[in-house]
Amino acid sequence: MTVALMRFGFGWRIDGMDDARRVYRDLRRSGDPLLVCANHLTLVDSALVAWALGSPWWFLLHYAALPWNVPERQNFAASIVSRVLVYLMKCVPVTRGGDRTEIGRVLARLVRLLARGEVVLIFPEGGRSRSGAVEAESAAYGVGRVIAALPGCRVLCVYLRGERQEGFSDLPVRGDRFRVQVECLRPTSELKGMRRARDLAQQVTRTLTTLEQRHFDDRR
Repeated sequence: MTVALMRFGFGWRIDGMDDARRVYRDLRRSGDPLLVCANHLTLVDSALVAWALGSPWWFLLHYAALPWNVPERQNFAASIVSRVLVYLMKCVPVTRGGDRTEIGRVLARLVRLLARGEVVLIFPEGGRSRSGAVEAESAAYGVGRVIAALPGCRVLCVYLRGERQEGFSDLPVRGDRFRVQVECLRPTSELKGMRRARDLAQQVTRTLTTLEQRHFDDRR
């Protein structure tokens, strides 16, 4: 139903899905913990990224492959009904800038999900980019802490953007056509503690920056 709404209700299309889905399925077969990290410009990016990585029918048959995501609690978990829907859509709500203990519990839950073979989607910038571009130096420590807790964790960087998406917005333009690009990496660092988490997070955002540059080079 979600994909039908995006495709026929809003008229969105995604170019590059075949390559993205092939890479994603190959990574799933490897058996390593798999974290998906994407750029973030709209409130529906999680749904768009999931659609780019697999068809609705494939996700119904491989439900563990549908990524868990981490939406802002105020946007999607304000009522009991929305909390039920959020859980069915595999969401772990978090309060941005909230209590450190609560955020730590959310990160620990994500690590447990990844360790048991689930996939998690995180936006490493920590929120929608206000500049409309990947802000590599704004990488949140959380994504680095998750990677550090899982030796051998692989990261699939996903850059997805509509042709008419100039900056951040609640929703993409109706009828917009998106292009998706992916690149896999296995971040490593010799640093310790929070410096290590920051280093790992910035490796991810630098990869997203490279994909972003490629996106605009191809448009030109």
